[in-house]
Amino acid sequence: MYDTRLDQLARVLVRYSTKVKKGDVVRIRMPSVAEPLALAVYKEVLRAGGHPFVRLLPEECQELMARHGSPSQIAHTCSFDLEEMKTIDADFSAWAQYNTRAMSNVDPKKHAAMSKARKPIFDVAIERMGKKGKGKLRWVGTQFPCHAAAQDAEMSLTEYANFVFKAGMLHLPNPIAAWKKVHTTQQRAVDFLNKAREVRYVVPNGTDIRFAVKGRRWINCDGIYNFPDGEIFTGPIESATEGEVRFNFPAVYQGREVTDVWLRFRAGKVVDADASKGKDFLFKMMDQDKGGRTLGELAIGTNYAITKFTRNTLFDEKIGGTVHMALGAGFPETGSKNKSGLHWDLVCDLRRGGRIEVDGKIISKNGRFVRSTWPQPLRKHG
Repeated sequence: MYDTRLDQLARVLVRYSTKVKKGDVVRIRMPSVAEPLALAVYKEVLRAGGHPFVRLLPEECQELMARHGSPSQIAHTCSFDLEEMKTIDADFSAWAQYNTRAMSNVDPKKHAAMSKARKPIFDVAIERMGKKGKGKLRWVGTQFPCHAAAQDAEMSLTEYANFVFKAGMLHLPNPIAAWKKVHTTQQRAVDFLNKAREVRYVVPNGTDIRFAVKGRRWINCDGIYNFPDGEIFTGPIESATEGEVRFNFPAVYQGREVTDVWLRFRAGKVVDADASKGKDFLFKMMDQDKGGRTLGELAIGTNYAITKFTRNTLFDEKIGGTVHMALGAGFPETGSKNKSGLHWDLVCDLRRGGRIEVDGKIISKNGRFVRSTWPQPLRKHG
């Protein structure tokens, strides 16, 4: 049965996240399982006056390439994808799988090679989204509720769909107005952080890590690029991350799950690392290119409607009361100069004793900002 909430989601994605206008060339690139959402977005783009085209991708293609492609085929950058990225005005994507573990047993070297092959496309996208590209590319990625994601989250499909739509505030009468309010509260934190010199995360699990951020720009993530959203982030100075971090949640990348990740940084580089599961994969990903051991992103999760770890980075990195950082490519609009075929977000929970310090002053305790006008946990009613 068709879920009418997909129409509400499509409206927010088209009218708010990407602001599609008359004449825009719009790509809708999604896995086959997300066809209902692709159609809902297609219809809404037509209503907005855009020119939509759809690419439905069987998820098995990636596995077939990894298992049967030659080294040159795996390393090949698709020229058609590259040209599309250079010319489209807006891009819609969705995460949805029949099997989120389909790539789990693929050789890590092949994962790295496939990631590296997409780097030129990723670089063009980042360039066109940034100041230099004058924001000529608008894009958004979202989650389509599906059985595989629900199983990873240990929920029924009905429970998971409710979780997804609530995280996007689609249950409210006016979701667009709600996301504009999110922008306002997050911007207060962003304005403060844009004056910061150093950020420090301390967690009882052994995490004590410092990041130099002077001159870097913090970004307000309010449903424009990812949906649902709820984070603020920057690109730390590449040579100045110092300390150790242990991630409470499993780190999931390309269908592989790495647990108990521990990283030690010196002068901005990972100089030592460990994991109880997936250690070899962790090292293969970090060592795929020069930028893989450097952080491209530093972030704080602010979506307090998301409280549960689901093995889905779109949601997990935004859990209110967590922080995360990404190994690999940074976003130029933050001032980041790090380039890589990797961008791997790893999440650390602060809700049980962690704190965030900015220039020696505590701005967050136990996952809650100390300033009441910044994002706060949802109020309980009844």
